[in-house]
Amino acid sequence: MGRHSFRWFILVLLIVLAGGLVWYKTRPKEVEVTVAQAVRGKVEKIVANTRAGTLNACRKANLSPGTGGQISLLDVEEGDSVKEGQLLMELWNKDLKAEAILVESQVTAAKAKAAAAKLQAEIAGREAERMQQLIRDNAISEQDADKIVTEAKVKQVGYEAAITDMKAIQSRLGVLKAQLDRTRLVAPFDGIIAKITGELNEYVTPSPPGIPTPPAIELLDTSCFYVTAPIDEVDAPAVKINMDARVIMDAFGDRYFAGRVRRIDPFVLDLEKQARTVDVEVEFVVPEDTKDFLAGYSADVEIIVEVADDVLRIPTQALLDNNKVYVYLPQSRTLQERIVRTGLSNWDNTQVVDGLQEGDTVVVSTDKPGLKDGVRGKIFDE
Repeated sequence: MGRHSFRWFILVLLIVLAGGLVWYKTRPKEVEVTVAQAVRGKVEKIVANTRAGTLNACRKANLSPGTGGQISLLDVEEGDSVKEGQLLMELWNKDLKAEAILVESQVTAAKAKAAAAKLQAEIAGREAERMQQLIRDNAISEQDADKIVTEAKVKQVGYEAAITDMKAIQSRLGVLKAQLDRTRLVAPFDGIIAKITGELNEYVTPSPPGIPTPPAIELLDTSCFYVTAPIDEVDAPAVKINMDARVIMDAFGDRYFAGRVRRIDPFVLDLEKQARTVDVEVEFVVPEDTKDFLAGYSADVEIIVEVADDVLRIPTQALLDNNKVYVYLPQSRTLQERIVRTGLSNWDNTQVVDGLQEGDTVVVSTDKPGLKDGVRGKIFDE
């Protein structure tokens, strides 16, 4: 080989090596991805709350005496279980009790007087009837008979007056008992004492008009629970009474509780600096699930508004721009961009109506840099 030919050979070799180096440096880099298969299954369209909801006891009563006074009896403590009708608190009322005892004795005396007046009226009435018969037989003068009849009428009026006096005293006793009731707090239903405001011998003051004060006793009926949660006004029209739902609470980790929509507020809440929402109440389907619940837990709800069974689905996180996915082709170990048509969707899965087939492998690590059509892919093996 001549010197001239050798120089050309070296030049061509350098060009090839440079081209190879440029290709190596600029070739598409392999992207490590996480994948999942398109499979058939169920997809649910759900509506979720926009802010944390609250677990509520099925009934709650904020109890306060109907009058002010000093607490003389407090038979319960926070956390106690009580029965309907049980006395919880009583204010000092010895004066009313003493007056009630006095009036009860007056009622007893009035009843005795009314009974005596009734007997006298009955005796006088029978005597007047006998006088009437004697007049008809001409055995007595009308003047004498008239005196007896008048006396009978007086006795009858006296009896009616005694009855009226007795009823008046009974009414007074009723007023005193109502005043006594205003000094007592009794449980309106079975429940748990959640909070007590006040101690023995302290004074309780009723709320002035328009100025709320803390209740003396807060009573909760924990035999059942429900969740109140706000949903966005845009989602509200899709929610209906008796729709199935799921409840998730931080206190129970990833556990789901079956629920059902029982109420939808008929108005929209417009809270400052927050989205407009509608409150929804969800009750629990399985009563046994609520045995360890505590009122006040934070809770989230998922209301199932529509269900599609046995449809092709992929993880929702595989979607880009709502209609684009990357499919991993195992033969060429490359990624292929595809446009898909979707149906129902939730946080976990999305129905694919067109663009994929069962068994296709899609990339779910869509946050990986370097994803594009034709790039080589490597499946991440955890």
